[in-house]
Amino acid sequence: MILETIGIFLIIIGLLILFTTSFLARQNNNFPKIKRKELSNFCILIPARDESKVIEDLLISIQNQTKNVNMKDVYIIVEKESDPTVQIAKKYNATIFIRKKLDLKRKGYALDECIKDLEEKKIYYNAYFIFDADNVLDKYFLEEMEKSYQAGYDIAIGYRNLKNGNDSIISACSGITFAFLNSNGNETKSKQSRNITLSGTGLYIDGELIKKWKSFPFHSLTEDYELTLYSIENNLTSIYNKNAIFYDEQPIKYKNTINQRTRWIKGYFTTRKEYIPRFRKLLKNNPNFGSLINEISGMKPYIIMIIGAILYILNQIITLMKIHDLANPITKACFTKIILIIMLAYILFAFMTAYIILKDKDKINMSKDMQIKVILFSPLFFSTYVPCALKAILKKEVKWEKVEHTRRWK
Repeated sequence: MILETIGIFLIIIGLLILFTTSFLARQNNNFPKIKRKELSNFCILIPARDESKVIEDLLISIQNQTKNVNMKDVYIIVEKESDPTVQIAKKYNATIFIRKKLDLKRKGYALDECIKDLEEKKIYYNAYFIFDADNVLDKYFLEEMEKSYQAGYDIAIGYRNLKNGNDSIISACSGITFAFLNSNGNETKSKQSRNITLSGTGLYIDGELIKKWKSFPFHSLTEDYELTLYSIENNLTSIYNKNAIFYDEQPIKYKNTINQRTRWIKGYFTTRKEYIPRFRKLLKNNPNFGSLINEISGMKPYIIMIIGAILYILNQIITLMKIHDLANPITKACFTKIILIIMLAYILFAFMTAYIILKDKDKINMSKDMQIKVILFSPLFFSTYVPCALKAILKKEVKWEKVEHTRRWK
């Protein structure tokens, strides 16, 4: 009974924190102060180690942009001259950058090394676009992102669509995770002038920031989230541009998603450990108050509610173990409570997935049949974040592991 009471109490506390944070986070006033002119000088950075199977589709999509791109300003970052990626990139007149510090394996280090090389050569751009080698751009991507740049935003990210949403239920559910993040979270944040949560690539960074840093100083397991927290701390302006669409390959196998999500969660907690203590000191009279409050809260309310639900179920299991009598009315009550809370969680996640799919139905690259499967399967997929979190917390070191990209564009 005690565990059940604690469980219910934690669920209520988690909900209260969530609603309070959502209300307070609206108190934000962090809009761009200066408009910009046409974006005529920009570059594209693509970390592309051993990406010969997919890089050509990205380069073709860059060439096909409605906004003209000088392919010499497209930098393909590789680790060795013999990488087949190099010959493909040369065919499209892209610039090859070969890394030297190969002991530093993460994407942040690859970007850092390339930007430092540009700094040494005194080559500067007004905006730096960053993509993964497996990305493919909608032909209007750069044209749409230019609108965000001209509006004065320091950082902008596009709509991350599925490149292989029909390959497996795993790739479809993995892609839906980003639809939640963008269409639900980042769209609201943009409307309220809060800093968006950066995820992966498909973004630009204002050249003045790169000139100030003289590098890419974000090297954690999740350099995108690290940049998110930096942008909040330094009152940078960022926006989600849902009309700038790019396509991204998702893992097809369950094992790959486990490794990927474990790395994300480890990077999430490691980065927060550095930034969040500083955030609390910045709240007073800050135009970015809402972003600070939102990130200070982070995933806490959800974690509290999950712990509450686990304790509630655990209490029923302990009671069943004590009774050992299927005919006892208490046994029936315990089973009913377990089924109800699991069904409630399942229905909630299925409903949220259906809402996102309906909201993005004109954009999302997924068949109708797969959409139905995702609505039914996504609650199970999201539940696997719990073992991923436990693995990330209990494991001292989570290494960056390369994800093999093979999916060609249609």
